[in-house]
Amino acid sequence: MRVLILGGTSEASALGRALIGDGRFDATFSLAGRTQNPARQPLPTRIGGFGGVDGLARYLLENRVDALIDATHPFAVQMTRNAALAARQTAIPLLVVNRPAWEKQPGDLWVTVPDVQTAAQALGTDPRRVLLTIGQKDLSAFASAPCHDYVIRSVDAPHPQSLPPRAEVITARGPFAVSDECALLRRHKVDLLVTKNSGGTATLAKLVAARLLQLPVIMISRPAMPAVETVATVAEALVWLQRRHRPDRRGV
Repeated sequence: MRVLILGGTSEASALGRALIGDGRFDATFSLAGRTQNPARQPLPTRIGGFGGVDGLARYLLENRVDALIDATHPFAVQMTRNAALAARQTAIPLLVVNRPAWEKQPGDLWVTVPDVQTAAQALGTDPRRVLLTIGQKDLSAFASAPCHDYVIRSVDAPHPQSLPPRAEVITARGPFAVSDECALLRRHKVDLLVTKNSGGTATLAKLVAARLLQLPVIMISRPAMPAVETVATVAEALVWLQRRHRPDRRGV
């Protein structure tokens, strides 16, 4: 059974590892190519876009894909929409692995906003030191709030033209420890954290650190997802694949 995994998350990598050596499945991993040095994957990997919905649909048909699993980032909504439309065009089953969002805990000082632009507005006009952990493509929104000092953490160094004024860049890849996150917040004298509600454990420590230090957090809510079949865990995705496997499929 040929499976295409749209990856870029720890869940996608875990799913790939779970399929290694399982003769029932012939899986390929796909990465968008936005990260300069992506983590090595356990499966044969293609890197780069498909060329929109039609390009993805063409790839699925030409490669005789039997099942499509979207395990991209919860904020990669355009890819998920493309996957939903391509799956519909080709009549290929699609499953989205969408890990649970973070939930506010006692002691958290969260302000929840719907998007990046609103997050920038929510910073206000009193100068503060702000830690941004939102990825690269949305940094330019904070050019509208130039009175603040920004500490930007990203896997890769953002393009200088995308940075807001008065920005310092830290390149790092999770997972992070709570003690290290507390030290970072103290060292950079951070007043406030801005992040996306990505969920998962790899970067959860920053929220624990903010809670311990009683720092406010501007939390950007997830975008709306298309109406597709969804599970929260890799284990559930494996069950989904196993249910769709047929012993007589292509001689398997």
